[in-house]
Amino acid sequence: MSRRVVIIGAGVGGLAAALDLAARGREVLVLDRAAAPGGKMRQIAIGDARIDGGPTVFTMRWVFEELFAAAGATLADHLSLAPVSVLARHAWDGDAARLDLFADIGASADAIGAFAGAAEARGYLDFVARAKRTYAALEGPFIRGGRPTPVSLVSRAGIGGVGRLLQTSPFSSLWAALGEHFKDQRLRQLFGRYATYVGSSPFLAPATLMLIAHVEQSGVWLVEGGMHRIARAIERLAESKGAQFRYGAEVAAILTQGGRARGVRLADGEVIEAAAVVANADASAIGSGRFGPGVAKAVEAVPWSRRSLSAVTWAMHVATAGFPLVRHNVFFSRDYPGEFADLSVRARVPATPTVYVCAQDRGDDDAHPGGPERLLCLINAPARGDTKSMTAAEIAAAAEASFGLLQRAGLSVYRDPAREVLTTPFGFERLFPATGGALYGMAVHGWQASFSRPGARTRLPGLYLAGGSAHPGAGVPMATLSGRLAAAAVLEDAG
Repeated sequence: MSRRVVIIGAGVGGLAAALDLAARGREVLVLDRAAAPGGKMRQIAIGDARIDGGPTVFTMRWVFEELFAAAGATLADHLSLAPVSVLARHAWDGDAARLDLFADIGASADAIGAFAGAAEARGYLDFVARAKRTYAALEGPFIRGGRPTPVSLVSRAGIGGVGRLLQTSPFSSLWAALGEHFKDQRLRQLFGRYATYVGSSPFLAPATLMLIAHVEQSGVWLVEGGMHRIARAIERLAESKGAQFRYGAEVAAILTQGGRARGVRLADGEVIEAAAVVANADASAIGSGRFGPGVAKAVEAVPWSRRSLSAVTWAMHVATAGFPLVRHNVFFSRDYPGEFADLSVRARVPATPTVYVCAQDRGDDDAHPGGPERLLCLINAPARGDTKSMTAAEIAAAAEASFGLLQRAGLSVYRDPAREVLTTPFGFERLFPATGGALYGMAVHGWQASFSRPGARTRLPGLYLAGGSAHPGAGVPMATLSGRLAAAAVLEDAG
């Protein structure tokens, strides 16, 4: 019987698993139906321009330093990283004021004080301290550990850690917790946006997500060559350790024998035997039967009502004028509750969306680069891409609402259909089947949601999960950790 480990999907979770396994001498074959690695960390070509079309923020550097070190390498030898001082620039519809958040906490407090008053600056400092405590309480027992249950999480935390876990306010919503620190609704919007980093609503997500504030304050970096370069770097290092990669290879089914996963069948009929299979795909793809009925019971599919958010994105290489963009910019809607009611209750693209703009030719300096620049503009959308596509009228309405908001904020974007790539939830569903276009797996709504994600091991021996739909959750660093957990489980189960 083959000792090979087959990994389905070259997203960052699959890449991390491949590197860990290959570095420990296992035979590894990575299969992906796309033409290049990265998964959601994809790169979009518009003429000669290459635009990050997925994640745009690099945080939790230690995750990648540990991954590369475990393979006997150094992250700095494979990626060129530069820290940013301006985390993001924020603007509000109908409000001429702008607010920058900085990597330096004192600078952010000063900016908030000038923006909203001394009391709000003090509230920010209290919030920062609370976010730090929340992260400290959860890093060891939850983020680094295998999938916990509420009981095992308490056990891992130890006697002294139980109180710290309770102080993370798991039973309060993020929105309610923010109200304890900020009276200014604009600041609640700003920090409530952290829930959308994992595809969730700040009105339904638990207060524990405030830990994202601490993650950002611990460092945000720009990756020379774009986020896609991370995938390429891990791929090259895994290849140097003996891992093999095949692109344009679509897996049609995961095969079983003797009550365990034993390989895969490709869409062209080729059968590849394996001792273990790591699926770096959304868990719903397995649970819904996308990889065959024989493995559907290994993982539960996520019902559409529990899916995380999708998005409508415009990748562009166009001329701009006006608003002084930095790398990360957020233009908030005038009706935040209405925006999330549209997303969560009415299951439609918001009539008043918040718009994120990643200006990929800029950093801390807001000077115009001259000529056309690379932009990724994004609004949240419900993950219903498997049941309906957006009509031309709906797409036009979303564009009018989004670019109208930018125009009111002073940013002119000179759109050119020939220099623009649109992706809707239907498009994300085609890229990542059986998700409806959900980009973060299951939504983190309610205190139990974090315990509902599957872990590395499935109900079927020999079949493992990696990626943002598995523990510890969505986002590039978390998906990387999931791949490492999957690799560790494969090695442990192989004895």
